[in-house]
Amino acid sequence: MPSAAPPAEPDDAPTSELDARTALDAKLANVLGGRTATAFQKAFGYRTVGDLLEHAPRRYAERGALTALDQLAIGEAVTIVAEVVDVRERTMRARRGSILEARIGDGNGILTLTFFNQAWRKNDLVPGARGIFAGKVGDYRGARQLAHPDYELFDAEDPRATADAGSDEALRWSRQPIPIYPATSTLSSWQIAKAVGIVLDTLPRLEDPIPSSVRTRLGLVPYRTALEQLHRPEKVADFKGAQDALRYREAFVLQTALVQRRLAARSTASTPRTAEPGGILERFDRTLPFTLTEDQQTVGAEIADDLAASWPMHRLVQGEVGSGKTLVAIRAMLTVAESGGQSALIAPTEVLAAQHLRSLVKFLGPDMAAELRPVIVTGSQGAKERQRALLAAASGGSRLVVGTHALLGDRVDFAELGLVVVDEQHRFGVEQREALRTKGSTPPHVLVLTATPIPRTVAMTVFGDLDVSTIQGLPSGRAGVETFAVGLTERPGWEPRIWTRMAEELDAGRQAFVVCPAIDDVHAEEGAAEDDPEGDTTDPDGGAPAVRRPPATVLAVAERMATMPVLADRRIAVLHGRMSAEDKDRTMTEFAAGRIDVLVATTVIEVGVDVPNASMMAVLDADRFGVSQLHQLRGRIGRGQYPGVCLLVTHAEDESTARERVEAVAASDDGFELARVDLELRREGDVLGERQSGGRSSLTLLRVVRDADVIVDARAEAERVLGRDPELTGHPELAAALARRLDESDAAFLGKN
Repeated sequence: MPSAAPPAEPDDAPTSELDARTALDAKLANVLGGRTATAFQKAFGYRTVGDLLEHAPRRYAERGALTALDQLAIGEAVTIVAEVVDVRERTMRARRGSILEARIGDGNGILTLTFFNQAWRKNDLVPGARGIFAGKVGDYRGARQLAHPDYELFDAEDPRATADAGSDEALRWSRQPIPIYPATSTLSSWQIAKAVGIVLDTLPRLEDPIPSSVRTRLGLVPYRTALEQLHRPEKVADFKGAQDALRYREAFVLQTALVQRRLAARSTASTPRTAEPGGILERFDRTLPFTLTEDQQTVGAEIADDLAASWPMHRLVQGEVGSGKTLVAIRAMLTVAESGGQSALIAPTEVLAAQHLRSLVKFLGPDMAAELRPVIVTGSQGAKERQRALLAAASGGSRLVVGTHALLGDRVDFAELGLVVVDEQHRFGVEQREALRTKGSTPPHVLVLTATPIPRTVAMTVFGDLDVSTIQGLPSGRAGVETFAVGLTERPGWEPRIWTRMAEELDAGRQAFVVCPAIDDVHAEEGAAEDDPEGDTTDPDGGAPAVRRPPATVLAVAERMATMPVLADRRIAVLHGRMSAEDKDRTMTEFAAGRIDVLVATTVIEVGVDVPNASMMAVLDADRFGVSQLHQLRGRIGRGQYPGVCLLVTHAEDESTARERVEAVAASDDGFELARVDLELRREGDVLGERQSGGRSSLTLLRVVRDADVIVDARAEAERVLGRDPELTGHPELAAALARRLDESDAAFLGKN
């Protein structure tokens, strides 16, 4: 309930109710007037009545029973109904400005309201004015006061303005929950509440997109009732019931959109791809020196069934770091190669792309590699090498093309693109994936890989039009990793032990990684560290960002390590994104061969780097990375027969959200559990909004972890409705809700994902 500026009334009053068919699409300017509508558009991007009504209160203040002012506890947050007794203004002694003091009473005591440099409030707080006041009780020279409280004064014609403080009317009003809206410096919570009230007063009965049978089964109130009770609840049960109904509505509309896209994808023709007895895939499988895990076999069979279909595969394969997703993808690529088709594997970094190429050549062996001619396309390779790779792709001479974002360029063509494999999908935008997919003359099959585990309901919501496969198990022979959070804020003396422990691993013939958030004092690795991904540097009360110590940098840390006696004569090298592709590849090759002891790097090593002899990792300023990123980094060690040790070094304060992230990773090596924890710790981002598509829409009340049961139920209902009525001709209210929920960019996102 901010009261930083005088409340501004809507400048035009409505003259009639909105039309029931177009009520939610009506322009705010037609209901609130141009000036107020412009303020909402600038503050939140809202243009229509529906936009404003989706602006849900972030919480509710419960007034509670009337409290005698002379019995209020110091430090208690209170909301009271009272009357202004008197007002006076005085000049501050120590600095320029004035203090406005207003005394309020409820017949049982007096409380002082204090405002600094806000003399204009004396025009509102005149003796006899009554209203509701909220704030934290403080003490000034033995007298109770509220400093800069929020308040709303009753209109003269409001019965509450004349009712006795202890009357039934005042008591009823005192127990009404107060909606507290997300607000800005130009639009306070109470201004928003007034505008919403005007809109609700003009709103007719609305058709509900949720089928009545579902509402009855779940006990949900109708849509129009839910909006009223969300914004103007009479009691706590009102807004809780409204939230339940609107949360389900949000899940149902979103899942309907996703199921629609899935059905549309299956109506598109693609070239079936199958493996033949004695063909390339069977020959490849015979050369493997190990047996596929049960999960790898299951997922491989799911992919084979998809590739054999006459519509394009859209499958997401998720699995722990080192679970064998790349091998599963290679087998899919070989299936496509059997019919003369080509596969394009796009990786987020040149280091990972180069490693994929090496893995392909190693897995295939010399004869099969010569037959399929795998090539690589990157942005920094030499002109002649790049030209040869482009020619091999365009002519069909190479059936396995690996690359980075360079594969998206206009000059990259394919003779017969049959499969697109996107590694580490979270590193690529929708448009980038779409640019590669459209290089096929007919829609290619699409296989998306991620080592960032995704809880089931997240996959259903964010990737609802993809089939999801999961590789849970890890190949045998992995020694595992022990992880420890090293809090240097409370125990600065622990830092020397980090380097001593590393020296012990090196003495045993092992190798180590040191990970830093930045390259040097000037350059942070682009996309390298999720620096404060949850916004921890911001004062929760809206103040200035907290001052943070500068991050550890690759160049400075490597230089300091070279001077440490405990690491004397150790071969220390650096790896980061500003190095040339040739230098990065050379460094990784040297490290893999054991000719480098310690690699100091940014998160360029986050994915795909496989050095079984690496047994230790120290992540400096670990609180600057996200949960999933720390889990990915940890997956670079303990990949062979030697157990790994990962030290997450942090200066984050104990019990801060940043510290909680670090502690969570140290406490668990279950990527799926960490993904759930990650979502609970951080603010939930857009599902169809800016992070994915550039659009405005996002989840309002729905939370993909907390509301798992709601999403699962809504998904089933969406499938049932679309199974009977794919075009929604019999569900016009649902079709309208879909059109309203998804703007053009969201629709494009759903079509391309």
